[in-house]
Amino acid sequence: MKATTLSQLRQWKQEKHKFATITAYDASFAQLFAEQGIPVMLIGDSLGMVVQGHDSTLPVTVEEIAYHTRCVRRGAPKALLLSDLPFMSYATPEQTFASAAVLMRAGANMVKLEGGSWLCDTVKMLTERAVPVCGHLGLTPQSVNVFGGYKVQGRDEVAANQLVKDALALEEAGAQLLVLECVPVDLAKRVTEELSIPVIGIGAGNVTDGQILVMHDAFGITGGHTPKFAKDFLTEAGDIRGAVRLYVEQVAQGVYPGEEHSFK
Repeated sequence: MKATTLSQLRQWKQEKHKFATITAYDASFAQLFAEQGIPVMLIGDSLGMVVQGHDSTLPVTVEEIAYHTRCVRRGAPKALLLSDLPFMSYATPEQTFASAAVLMRAGANMVKLEGGSWLCDTVKMLTERAVPVCGHLGLTPQSVNVFGGYKVQGRDEVAANQLVKDALALEEAGAQLLVLECVPVDLAKRVTEELSIPVIGIGAGNVTDGQILVMHDAFGITGGHTPKFAKDFLTEAGDIRGAVRLYVEQVAQGVYPGEEHSFK
């Protein structure tokens, strides 16, 4: 297996080849995901909830993301790894550079940050310093206290237009990937078509270039509330490896996410 690159993801977008990605936090699962055909993995601050047991992603630190990045890199040496810059770790240029350096040295191929046009200077500064950036728009979990909960974003025309403007601005600033979370399918389609960079959806329908799931959601072991966009592939497939293969296949075929997993 060759190393997955950003150039390859851009080529897949042009070829309309949909790809599956997933969160990973340790070497064993990272190896399993790579063996079953997952080319991209996210070391997400979701670990604060699914690994550490917090009720949000806010307590997660840069050092914790770096630790899990090192673990995942050992298990999946050829995968393209995205690592989250956690809450308040990119509030100033100096802090951003220091945080990104820690994650890149831990084995990340790029960092992911949440927010719109206000982050353009940050994105530009990072890319100028050889740190590839993945943007994140829509429902951005680090802003849960601003949103007043985990709610679908971009449902009215004003909000939808602003999200498109933010996406285009991030691309112009140098972002090379975009995660789009919990937005209506029509809006996700518009963003995906207007951007030249690959768009990875979660709760954004089957119209994006790629899909991502928190691994626990893909296996039906999410504690508490199960997101509308989640699917229990483990129950359907019967074993973990089969579940990952089924996820990869259904994303490639456009079967997942279905209408029942999407927002209008």
